[in-house]
Amino acid sequence: MAAAQVLAPPVAHVCHDLDLSDTTLRQVLELAAEMKRTPQRYSKALAGRYLALLFEKPSLRTVVAFELAMKQMGGDSVTANGTIGQREPIKDMGRILGRWVNVIAARVFAQSTVDELARTSGVPVINALSDLYHPCQALADAQTLKERFGGWEGLKVAYVGDGNNVAHSFMITAARLGCEVTVATPKGYEPNADVLALARRCGHVNLVHDPREAVAGVHAVYTDVWTSMGQEEEAAARVAAFQGWIVDDALMSLASKDAIFLHCLPAHRGDEVSDSVVESGQSAVFDQAENRLHTQKALLYTLLTN
Repeated sequence: MAAAQVLAPPVAHVCHDLDLSDTTLRQVLELAAEMKRTPQRYSKALAGRYLALLFEKPSLRTVVAFELAMKQMGGDSVTANGTIGQREPIKDMGRILGRWVNVIAARVFAQSTVDELARTSGVPVINALSDLYHPCQALADAQTLKERFGGWEGLKVAYVGDGNNVAHSFMITAARLGCEVTVATPKGYEPNADVLALARRCGHVNLVHDPREAVAGVHAVYTDVWTSMGQEEEAAARVAAFQGWIVDDALMSLASKDAIFLHCLPAHRGDEVSDSVVESGQSAVFDQAENRLHTQKALLYTLLTN
């Protein structure tokens, strides 16, 4: 099946993965690689520009990478924590922030929160994680794959675990770039049906229910936590449902000899992944984490300079 081509005008927001056209997606990734090689070239690129960071969920990589991204390009950022929309309507927050800053990044529970900020703020809005998508993470994943394998076309990649926001963005982005994607989940924990259909229109995406089938011969094995923030009441049921789904040395041995292990972090070692895999020579998780900085720099630069 030929990959779907997403044609769009210059991007205004990145609330969904497909807000980046195919061309812009590749340009952002090329720019991220250049910024990683020559950071000083962009040291004043966003001078006088300001980012508002909104957080409903705890963060390490997202907040630090975004703050550093702005500062390393001559701009600055402000951070607000708490539940968005309780003290005042989201649309009011969007309108106010849009008068103060040049761009907003929001790490939230509901996708509708990001969409409402985009509708009302009048400045670019970046989805820094929602219940449905995690586009910033998928960009770092894509950069890491290219660094390890030299490109994306023809790579076989597997996502093993909960069909969550990370799975959604990874399968969409990897498929668009030419990877063959296999997602493996226990029954009842599949990706959102609409998002899966969308990903399949973008490229080659399989869904299976056997982790061993998914990882056989692949170039990359990806997993994430079994219980995401906001799902704590489901934790016991999820632990039971995911027994036998740990990415350990035995599972990794079924992948290609040069396969890498991916995880968005933080990892619950001993649950979805063994400590030995995270610490192995196949692990690329800290490259992924580092690349959050470079891809978020490229994304901010693209949005603010067009």
